[in-house]
Amino acid sequence: MRKGASCIPLSQWESETHERTQPLQSSPPASLPPPLPLRASPRAPALHRGTLRRRRARRKRRRSAQGLPPPPPPPLHRLPERARRAPPSPLSFPGEPRGWGGRGSPSARRSRRRPRLRRRAPEPPSPPRALPAGDPPSPMEVSRRKAPPRPPRPAAPLPLLAYLLALAAPGRGADEPVWRAEQTIGAIAVSRADGVFVASGSCLDQLDYSLEHRLSRLYRDQAGNCTEPVSLAPPARPRPGSSFSKLLLPYREGATGLGGLLLTGWTFDRGACEVRPLGNLSLSSLHNGTEVVSCHPQGSTAGVVYRAGTQKGWYLAVAATYALPETETANRCNPAASDRDTAISIKNTEGRSFDTKEEGRLKRRDGGAGSLHFVDAFLWNASVYFPYYPYNYTSGDATGWPSMARIAQSEEVKFQGQAALDCGHGHPYGRRLLLSSSLVEALDVWAGVFSAATGEGQEKRSPATTALCLFRMSEIQARAKNCQWDFSPQEPNCKEDQPEKVQPIASSTMIHSDLTSVYGTVVMNRAVLFLGTGDGQLLKVILGENLTSNCPEVIYEIKEETPVFYKLVPHPEKNSYIYLTAGKEVRRVRVANCSKHRSCSECLTAADPHCGWCHSLQRCTFKDDCVHSENSENWLDISSGAKMCPQIHISQRSKDKTTVTLAGSISPRPSGCVVRNVDTGREFCRSAPNEPCTCSMLTAASYKDVLVVDVTFSFGSWHLSKRFNFTNCSSLRECPACIGTGCAWCKSERKCIHPFTACSPSDYYRNQEPCQVAVEKPAPSKAAGGGGLEGNKTNRTNQGRQVFSVKSIEPQKISTLGKSNVIVTGANFTRASDNIVMILKGTSTCDKDVVRVSHVLNDTHMKFSLPSSRKEMKDVCIQFDGGNCSSVGSLSYIALPRCSLIYPATTWVSGGQNITIMGRNFDVIDNLIISHELKGNINVSEQCVATYCSFSAPSVKSSKARTNVTVKLKVQETYLDCGSLQYLEDPRFTGYRVDPEVDTELEVKILKENDNFNISKKDIEITLFHGENKQLNCSFENITRNQDLTTILCKIKGIRAASSIASSSKKVHVKLGNLELDVEKESVASPLYFLIGLPILLVIVIFVAVGVTRHKSKELSRKQSQQLELLESELRKEIRDGFAELQMDKLDVVDSFGTVPFLDYKHFALRTFFPESGGFTHIFTEDMHNRDANVKNESLTALDALICNKSFLVTVIHTLEKQKNFSVKDRCLFASFLTIALQTKLVYLTSILEVLTRDLMEQSSNMQPKLMLRRTESVVEKLLTNWMSVCLSGFLRETVGEPFYLLVTTLNQKINKGPVDVITCKALYTLNEDWLLWQVPEFSTVALNVVFEKIPENDSADVCRNISVNVLDCDTIGQAKEKIFQAFLSKNGSPYGLQLNEICLELQVGTRQKELLDIDGSSVILEDGITKLNTIGHYEISNGSTIKVFKKIANFTSDVEYSDDHCHLILPDSEAFQDVQGKRHRGKHKFKVKEMYLTKLLSTKVAIHSVLEKLFRSIWSLPNSRAPFAIKYFFDFLDAQAENKKITDPDVVHIWKTNSLPLRFWVNILKNPQFVFDIKKTPHIDGCLSVIAQAFMDAFSLTEQQLGKEAPTNKLLYAKDIPTYKEEVKSYYKAIRDLPPLSPSEMEEFLTQESKKHENEFNEEVALTEIYKYIVKYFDEILNKLERERGLEEAQKQLLHVKVLFDEKKKCKWM
Repeated sequence: MRKGASCIPLSQWESETHERTQPLQSSPPASLPPPLPLRASPRAPALHRGTLRRRRARRKRRRSAQGLPPPPPPPLHRLPERARRAPPSPLSFPGEPRGWGGRGSPSARRSRRRPRLRRRAPEPPSPPRALPAGDPPSPMEVSRRKAPPRPPRPAAPLPLLAYLLALAAPGRGADEPVWRAEQTIGAIAVSRADGVFVASGSCLDQLDYSLEHRLSRLYRDQAGNCTEPVSLAPPARPRPGSSFSKLLLPYREGATGLGGLLLTGWTFDRGACEVRPLGNLSLSSLHNGTEVVSCHPQGSTAGVVYRAGTQKGWYLAVAATYALPETETANRCNPAASDRDTAISIKNTEGRSFDTKEEGRLKRRDGGAGSLHFVDAFLWNASVYFPYYPYNYTSGDATGWPSMARIAQSEEVKFQGQAALDCGHGHPYGRRLLLSSSLVEALDVWAGVFSAATGEGQEKRSPATTALCLFRMSEIQARAKNCQWDFSPQEPNCKEDQPEKVQPIASSTMIHSDLTSVYGTVVMNRAVLFLGTGDGQLLKVILGENLTSNCPEVIYEIKEETPVFYKLVPHPEKNSYIYLTAGKEVRRVRVANCSKHRSCSECLTAADPHCGWCHSLQRCTFKDDCVHSENSENWLDISSGAKMCPQIHISQRSKDKTTVTLAGSISPRPSGCVVRNVDTGREFCRSAPNEPCTCSMLTAASYKDVLVVDVTFSFGSWHLSKRFNFTNCSSLRECPACIGTGCAWCKSERKCIHPFTACSPSDYYRNQEPCQVAVEKPAPSKAAGGGGLEGNKTNRTNQGRQVFSVKSIEPQKISTLGKSNVIVTGANFTRASDNIVMILKGTSTCDKDVVRVSHVLNDTHMKFSLPSSRKEMKDVCIQFDGGNCSSVGSLSYIALPRCSLIYPATTWVSGGQNITIMGRNFDVIDNLIISHELKGNINVSEQCVATYCSFSAPSVKSSKARTNVTVKLKVQETYLDCGSLQYLEDPRFTGYRVDPEVDTELEVKILKENDNFNISKKDIEITLFHGENKQLNCSFENITRNQDLTTILCKIKGIRAASSIASSSKKVHVKLGNLELDVEKESVASPLYFLIGLPILLVIVIFVAVGVTRHKSKELSRKQSQQLELLESELRKEIRDGFAELQMDKLDVVDSFGTVPFLDYKHFALRTFFPESGGFTHIFTEDMHNRDANVKNESLTALDALICNKSFLVTVIHTLEKQKNFSVKDRCLFASFLTIALQTKLVYLTSILEVLTRDLMEQSSNMQPKLMLRRTESVVEKLLTNWMSVCLSGFLRETVGEPFYLLVTTLNQKINKGPVDVITCKALYTLNEDWLLWQVPEFSTVALNVVFEKIPENDSADVCRNISVNVLDCDTIGQAKEKIFQAFLSKNGSPYGLQLNEICLELQVGTRQKELLDIDGSSVILEDGITKLNTIGHYEISNGSTIKVFKKIANFTSDVEYSDDHCHLILPDSEAFQDVQGKRHRGKHKFKVKEMYLTKLLSTKVAIHSVLEKLFRSIWSLPNSRAPFAIKYFFDFLDAQAENKKITDPDVVHIWKTNSLPLRFWVNILKNPQFVFDIKKTPHIDGCLSVIAQAFMDAFSLTEQQLGKEAPTNKLLYAKDIPTYKEEVKSYYKAIRDLPPLSPSEMEEFLTQESKKHENEFNEEVALTEIYKYIVKYFDEILNKLERERGLEEAQKQLLHVKVLFDEKKKCKWM
């Protein structure tokens, strides 16, 4: 104890006022004095948590800069050597990672900072008040300085429900962040630095640690779609759940020089696995392989990644249920027959396909019962452990005991045995299901949650269904035997038939009704276990020194009561958080509720290692939340003990002297103390700094009237206070009660005295301990409703003569508030004495509840009042007169009811409508109450089951037209709001009609005014009265709501003379709930009035019709003449404008357009080879430099050698082409695969092309030789296209590329010079009549002054940021952006640096700015709902306006696609548009004629004519009088073949050459510029290039075209140019023929050089694999053909050898 500080008497000090705070605790009974806690009452504003963290970080940096060591960790006690070597925090990691996987591996590392949640600072308490007589001493107080006094606040009474929830209920997610996925979560993992990974359905999300932001997402099955491809209904617990995600393992984190990786396993693609970089899921996978994990959604998979071998490679040890033998669950994804029994395998994660050695598999034992369900995988002591249990997926039964399989941590599977686990204590049938697993590595202990079967409807669930068991890993390792029990090891070495079961640590076993998950760790040398439950609770168990389990604390509850996922994951950098997964949600939850402990002693006595007492805040907090936590004395942890808590004592040192002291551990030392009389404000003493505080009391009479004293110690910026109340000292007769209220006990006089009065110091007791010695404390009595059972367990002597029996308990479910009338039935209750108790036993490590009987009703019924409790199932037994306890079954405490829907929510004031409330836990409701503002609470009779309640709405007559009442649920004495029910006026009926359908059926239609009531069949009864007071019941059919009235339809069936009943009907009686009324028949007008009025009405209608017709005829004639005049004027104007444009318009073609954006050869070739199959691009463009040249694939090497056999390859091609289902697409794909496979063997490929071409000529010569090579219907025709592309790629790039790019650029410029409709892509300037925008409005050019915002992407000093740009007033904002971007590129020679969708335009008018958007609030919406896009003219932007370009702040999307609900220039033909546009545009679009604008085609042709001719002549010219080798060679080949075949017609050879070069190559290039350049081809450009390509082919045609005036414009456009082009083409062909022929060596040298250029461009192995797929598909046909051909016997043998190699490879899962 610290010595007290001396206090100087009041006479030496001036008076000084101090503000204090008022204590909040109520007065306990005097007989049971409570401990005196410390209270935090900050007087200055509380610092925000983020501010505190920043200050701590700055202090740590300063300490590090000064070279000071970090504060020492707390001492380690009472742990084994291995635990003492472990780091103090369970979430820290070793420098070299041992392994990642399962739940027993490390899963965290310090990461970059994430946004933190803001927490609300605690409210300061109220100022002091005078205590009433008899109040006990107040708790200690802490107050901040320099704060103004606060006015007192009256204390509000705390309702019972709020009080119970505040005491017992944990946090429910007020500030816990929640991530909600689209589908049920199937896997979760946390990396050390890259966030949280959550797999749900077919998606994988990467989240930040706060769960507030998604960093990236991977769509594993369908892009943009997270829906489950197969519906996965959740099975009844505890059966294993279903999931598409099987593995989620971050690994290689922290390894030197290596980046972290994420291994994911999915059921898709036959159980595929992928390895991706941890940083971003959108990056492509590095490795992948199939049949690694289970491909069944309900099948199990567990794995762990570790380093092994001499090369320290990374290996995956994986155990999975690869095959489900039960027929009901087996599906198409079963593996090969050789792998069906595989249970555990080791795979090389750095191999391309997760390859497995032959020694890398462990198989299940043949004939084993069911499958093996693996739960987890973890590393311990250089071995890999797999907890599992045998399981029948069809029946849902466990067929054996849970076990642990052990293999060595190596490159191969070295089986080290299996051990059975016994966690069946306390359950008659044992617990054979293993639900969750966790390795507590610091203690060398493994924890598991085990469960027994519960039946289909959970009917077998009991308080002992699940259990937490802990096993010592050393014992599991010692008991593991290498036997053939569940597995088939290569060298078994045991003879036992059954495994010996390993027993758990008995002291730590905890039995519970519904556990689902476990995670264990060590904090402050204490083992802490977190447990999830099936009703959404997170429990916390703290093990004692001997690993003894305590009663678990509920630290969090999910309000939806969703079952907790089997895997709990800790936060990687803060040991104060854990990730709780349930259903579709992940929460970040605090691991302790430290703030619920209100005093220091309460905080430290709770023994929660996460919590400690913070002196500076005077609160129970986490260490990280305590200011100056680096000062070890500022934060007391549980190792300090409650005795170290600061306490203020008053004691006598002598008869005339009283001393104030401060005991406990506190830093810094107090700077002074003050003792003050609260009633008068007078100070007794004030100490000088650092001196003892002593008050001298010379006489007893001086202070006998002092009733309340405040003692305050000052510590710099905060105070520690305690209030002593001496009001009732003299009335107390016992020592404990005396000192508990702050008084003093004088032993010599044996009385309670005022502490300031005289008594011998040795007799003066001021603490509890001397009292316990001096006065024996009576044992507390056991009150009903609480405490443990301490009664006599043995039967009394006369007990055997009495026979008591119990049968049942009702109800079997009660709420957590308890229940006051629980009935137990049985026999002979009245024969027992009053000593009847009920004993409730829930969780095995918690105390029992002992409840005495409230009332024995009769011999067979008695009533108990059960106390409140937390959610769980408890065993109930009844004990009579201290005898044995007779079981009465189980009782479930469940959560309070929650309402989700009231239907219908509107009813009528007379009541009686059937109302249904949807929700849960309604079976614990005592009453349902309607709360009305005038009538108060109205009890209603209800019918409730667990999920809904139904009741009849009571009558609520009120003067208001609308009345809202509150529906409340009464549980015990607590009222829960369930929502509101609205009462409206009663329905009003207007009449009814009766219609006889047939003679035996009558249809009654009752009409009522429209209202908001939902009337059902249960609510209404209808009776029809007819004749002499006869009545018939009418069966309700439906209700139809019309514009004016609502019709209720009912039918009367099984009657006679329906017509007479209808005519004699008098009224209909309607009973609608409590509302009963008679409805009269609808009044019908007399037929006589119709007969008189009808002729008159007809005459009036005829006269009106004639007058209207004449008026409309005159108006129509006038409008037609106006329209003809307008049309004539429009025609004149358009024709004149078109003529003037042809003569005057000039397009400024830019000669220098920068670097031509050529594609590299790889992408050019792939786009040419696979124009419609973009999916092949990524598999052929794999980086060839990363491939291991030493890895040889024997099967592909053999296939490569086989296709280099020319005879074999030609035979295969011909055989394939004869197959009926070998389609044209297959022929093209096969030719392209062959081109890639022989890319480096062009000489051989050319020889194959020659042979196939000769064979094609043989086929064509029998029919029409002119048709050869015209279509792509054979392999050789596609092969020729590919061969030309390969050989002419250099010529295309060097000679033709630049004029071709200039043509596309010029065409774009001309198109954008006029209006372009964004929706249809039609334009005023075009070459194709189909793309002509002839509905064009008037437009004008607007010059804009554009200012570009400075961005980091384009921060060059010489960039011009003020540019003048010309746009059209009819351009949309998006079109204006494109023109502005193009102007920037032309001005600066480089792009702006941002994408179009990343920028915004802003119109600046003076000091005002307006953002320009295609669609905003000012957009015009036409009458048919179509929105007109905003244009430059819409915003009334004039010449010289300033437009600012800036970067978007919000998230931006990619290209915007407008739907049919939008329009731009082509508008719907509606009057609404004309009204919007005004008189200037009225009627204009009706008179547009397409032919008026055909001159625009000619204008566009003239603009690009020179560029087009330059392009054509670059194609059919001979630079340096030399033709490209490929063209010369193939043309000479065609000439030679024609000569050999005696073909004398020169047109045939001309057609062959035309079909082989211009048609097969050049036209393909001209129509697809995106094959050559890195540009995007718009549909409009495609239409224009089609016209150019047609003119190009017409130039090569030998047929003279006869065109008339009705010919298509696309033909007429270039009709005058074609003859000139034809002459040039003939000269071109003749010049090539006249060139000297190429020698074979020249051609071979050219092909060899081209082959070398393209080495390592493509992944030839993929092409060979695709070729083999075609070969194996038609294997029998090819083999038969080879057998019939001579000289191919060796090729036949090689083919069979290749098939054997591929089949073996498939078995090894390498394909």
